[in-house]
Amino acid sequence: MSVLDTFRLNGKTACVTGGSRGLGFAMAKGLAEAGADLILVGREAVSLETAREELAALGCKVETLAADVGEPGPSEDAAQRVVETWGPIDILVNNVGGRRVDVPTESFPTADWQRIIDLNLTSAFIWSKVVGGAMLPRGWGRVINVASISGLIANRGIAGRSYETAKAALLSFTRALAADWATRGVTVNAIAPGGFMTAPNERWFQERPELRETFESQIPMGRFGRPEELAPLAVYLASNASSYMTGATVVIDGGYTLW
Repeated sequence: MSVLDTFRLNGKTACVTGGSRGLGFAMAKGLAEAGADLILVGREAVSLETAREELAALGCKVETLAADVGEPGPSEDAAQRVVETWGPIDILVNNVGGRRVDVPTESFPTADWQRIIDLNLTSAFIWSKVVGGAMLPRGWGRVINVASISGLIANRGIAGRSYETAKAALLSFTRALAADWATRGVTVNAIAPGGFMTAPNERWFQERPELRETFESQIPMGRFGRPEELAPLAVYLASNASSYMTGATVVIDGGYTLW
């Protein structure tokens, strides 16, 4: 077997939450190009169908499930349905997340705090418990948590620290779960993206052009990342190429956190 063969995902099934667009779609496409079949989970049936059609053209099998992963009850129901309907699942990408707030802590409603925590942290716990837990009896699996460099730093110029808190906790959860499952064949790693030009960020920067200037000026490479630049890293963490790697956080940010 050549080194490139260790990156192949033929015969594997990957579930990607938030997989119909943005970084989730880019990673799903990369996994499909490496040979995996897909299950995409997201809130909007229309965007899921659009993604399904595009990805199925690559020759892989694509299933979709419309569910709000940010709501703990429906999220757990959806995770159970994925396992029962399309299992066994070999690869789980906990990609769902987002900030969606810019409110100072002293003015931040507790309900909004909890909503961001559930979206970015509780969702990953639920899907790891249900989908990742089902990997343990088979002795092989990959869990990839999509965190953020915001779990390592405080973002300049943006208020509302629930996002940083949730992503920092997700990194800790990744390490702890990796330790628990290290001898059971299931690896758990995290990706910490920096600034990527996704549709939500494009809208954010249209509303706050000064924020884009501040953020971009601090990236040593001088530009934001493209979603497709995240795909090779996801394939690596999902494949046998990363067989001796667990509990790691891989930063991909154009050098933003160097300064």
